[in-house]
Amino acid sequence: MSTPDHPTGPRHLLHRAALALERGLDALARRLDDGSAPDDFRIIAYVGHGHPGEVVVRGRVVDDPRPPEAVVGESTWTSMRRMAARFASDELPGVPLVVTCGGDRVEVTTDDEGYYDVRLHPDLPVDGGPWRSADVRLAEAWRGLDPDTHAVEARVRVPGPDTDLAIISDVDDTVLQTGAQRFWDMVRVTATGSAVTRTPFPGVAGLYRALETGTGGPRRPFFYVSSSPWNLYGFLTGFLRHRDIPLGPLLLRDLGIDETKFVKSSHGDHKLVRIREVLELHPTMPVVLVGDSGQHDPQIYAQVVAEHPGRVRAVWIREVRLDPGDEKVERLGPRFDEAGVPMVLAPDSTAFAEHAVELGLVPPEVAAAVARAVTDEEAGASATTAGPERH
Repeated sequence: MSTPDHPTGPRHLLHRAALALERGLDALARRLDDGSAPDDFRIIAYVGHGHPGEVVVRGRVVDDPRPPEAVVGESTWTSMRRMAARFASDELPGVPLVVTCGGDRVEVTTDDEGYYDVRLHPDLPVDGGPWRSADVRLAEAWRGLDPDTHAVEARVRVPGPDTDLAIISDVDDTVLQTGAQRFWDMVRVTATGSAVTRTPFPGVAGLYRALETGTGGPRRPFFYVSSSPWNLYGFLTGFLRHRDIPLGPLLLRDLGIDETKFVKSSHGDHKLVRIREVLELHPTMPVVLVGDSGQHDPQIYAQVVAEHPGRVRAVWIREVRLDPGDEKVERLGPRFDEAGVPMVLAPDSTAFAEHAVELGLVPPEVAAAVARAVTDEEAGASATTAGPERH
């Protein structure tokens, strides 16, 4: 009998079929490509990060019109069409680009999925502020497109040397209510919601703003490490802006199909690699890790704590399990205790705010303010969802 991992098992067969379909579609696109200039050529630059001597800049090149911004009151059908367009992106491989920052210059060619990913070694002033910029443009004329008219600015988060803390946070079911434990519910809200209709967890916006400002020093950076695909980058940044949640680099993943794996990186592998990147590029900053109990955040964070002794101030896990009695998170407690890192497992933001006060990360009044926000926002959500939930 075939097993899921066997070369003739269902997962393997599905993987091979999906890989064949992707290759077939790519081959068809190449045959139809006449080499003319794309109608809607766009260089997308994601928010980068690093320190004055090394930064990472990522993005994608596509042939897609810019999606319209979400507006309050628009129809569910409009939201669905926008979301579908995000996933039906027409990426452009093989595009020659040049990325410059602080005197350094790197040439790169987009990969098969249209992505570029570069590390630069600029000479940036230490006191130049928390946000710097990089220039991303065509390295040469390409398909009749002029390099001087096809360039974008990439924002780069470069915390100052006196920044005392960074927050590394998951997004789905940590900041954004997604219901990832219920797969079809997650698909529904993702497909039908927008940046202005999707809901954060009560109190999380106030908590994150308080963590950003701290007790009066430089504003603390946020790094959002998520297994969501890069296709959702625009949606997630729009959501953060709309809810007044601190912006920061969003480190998402490519869900393209790999020769040996159904997706190019697993949930755990991707998050671990990106958290290591943050710790490497910001070697003097301690961090707080924030995640949820629904997938593998506690296990990933336990490994991060073990690999980087002394770097993690606290681990906060939002309780979202369908079966909180499975004790999977609780069994990790001794690993955090041995490392001297407090782990808080709680269903809402109040406990995290109280712990932040205990650690001296925020002023004492923040705990009461977040508790009030949780109560008020939960009451407001109950009032607006008395009938079937509409996203």
